[in-house]
Amino acid sequence: MTVEAKLGQVANYVDERTGAAAFLKKSLKKVFPDHWSFLLGEVALYSFVILLLSGTFLTFWFDPSMREVVYEGSYQPLEGVKMSAAYASALHISFEVRGGLLMRQIHHWAALIFMAAIVAHLLRVFFTGAFRKPREGNWIIGVGLLTLGIVEGFLGYSLPDDLLSGTGIRIAEAIIQAIPVVGSYLSYFAFGGVFPGELFIPRIYIVHVLLLPGAFLALITVHLMLVWYQKHTQYPGPGRTEKNVVGYPLMPMYMAKAGGFFFIVFGVTAFLGAVASINPIWLYGPYTPAQISAGSQPDWYMGWLDGLVRMAPPIETYFFGYTISWNILIPGLIIPGILFTGMALYPFIESWITGDKREHHLLDRPRNAPNRTALGAMSLTFMLVTLINGGNDLIATHFDLSINQIMWGTRIGVFVLPPLAFIITKRLCLSLQRADRELVLHGRETGRLLRMPSGEFVEVHEPISPEKAFILTSHEQMPALDLPAVDARGVKRAGALKNKLRARLSKANAEAIPKVSADDLKEIESH
Repeated sequence: MTVEAKLGQVANYVDERTGAAAFLKKSLKKVFPDHWSFLLGEVALYSFVILLLSGTFLTFWFDPSMREVVYEGSYQPLEGVKMSAAYASALHISFEVRGGLLMRQIHHWAALIFMAAIVAHLLRVFFTGAFRKPREGNWIIGVGLLTLGIVEGFLGYSLPDDLLSGTGIRIAEAIIQAIPVVGSYLSYFAFGGVFPGELFIPRIYIVHVLLLPGAFLALITVHLMLVWYQKHTQYPGPGRTEKNVVGYPLMPMYMAKAGGFFFIVFGVTAFLGAVASINPIWLYGPYTPAQISAGSQPDWYMGWLDGLVRMAPPIETYFFGYTISWNILIPGLIIPGILFTGMALYPFIESWITGDKREHHLLDRPRNAPNRTALGAMSLTFMLVTLINGGNDLIATHFDLSINQIMWGTRIGVFVLPPLAFIITKRLCLSLQRADRELVLHGRETGRLLRMPSGEFVEVHEPISPEKAFILTSHEQMPALDLPAVDARGVKRAGALKNKLRARLSKANAEAIPKVSADDLKEIESH
């Protein structure tokens, strides 16, 4: 009996008992839309796979211990220096394990790409409105993955116990201690005593390689299951409705493209690991609490938090015998907590403002949701200003500037630039809507001039294609909510203040340039 016949018998045996064939047949025909922006989520998924593979390799040689050893490895500048076993094993991986340095750098680059892909994917989801009903849960999962990624990345580059990562751990300890009343107790619990202690590296190792990867696997699995069940969103276009999905079937087209794209991501990551040095821990030396490395910078996804802490003025208060360090508590815990909570709850906030409780499977063009797009631009501007301040020392030395000038510039900018970005972005969105309206009404400018019998010169316009006209006019424009302060009998409604606030937000959110109607087209044709 041939191998094919044996495999057929096994498949038939399984199908007769589970009905798997019908499920597979239906699943393999599932249609997925085709757009380059959907690849951002795939980059995050493939980077996570690379992280698991390279991280598994590193665990065979890494020693998560803080016991003191004397280095006797091949890196001569550190020979005879006392250090932790964790740092010594990281040096051993880098210089003595075959392919160890390559794997370390692939792992680190994959982490950076993973976080960048998550951020880009969340931005795509936010600006296109893909978080709306029924995908609020998936949006919350995405925010959770971003939060876990920040924590996981911080723990990962803290494991080598070098002078740079030790500085970051010291900052984390300060943020923990800034929590009123219980901060000192939490710090003692995390470090197993007085900082730095001897238990922190073994503890974060378990969290880094076991607990958080398990949480990632669970959340990613649920995320993909929800995408599969709720069907994928798609951009508006001819033939695309809220009831269908236009694209390619899972097999063979989509699977072939996805498989090829995985190897592209793996290849780019391996290339970066081979040619671009990252986190050269041997240059920093082992961590000692009495020292700090100059120009200490976290990875980019933590830079904004470091910038917030740096720009906070030194404000402390004493309350019932407790010291409250507001310069650490506010930028290190309160502001990030507000930002991430607001981000997670935004689908429900927007639904409350607009009163829209319907399901949405077609995406918005960002210009057609000016308030949302402006809010996203404002948030990005805030993050960019704080990120710049996170590197204020290196910016000062590289560009021969005063660090105080950079500090005060970002302190002022963090209050001025985000609102300015909101106003400018909203105006730009409305201008683009107006340009779309003109394009539908008058067609595309050709650059050709025509002289009329009267001697007047006019530019010749060409009508746009029906497909483009459909895309420019198919979006919805939600009217503002009508929430009067009194009912029909003149009785004041309950929650009048809340309704007044909701009505104002709804009015601001509904501001838009009216899209082209059938009457507008008839009027143009009559001329």
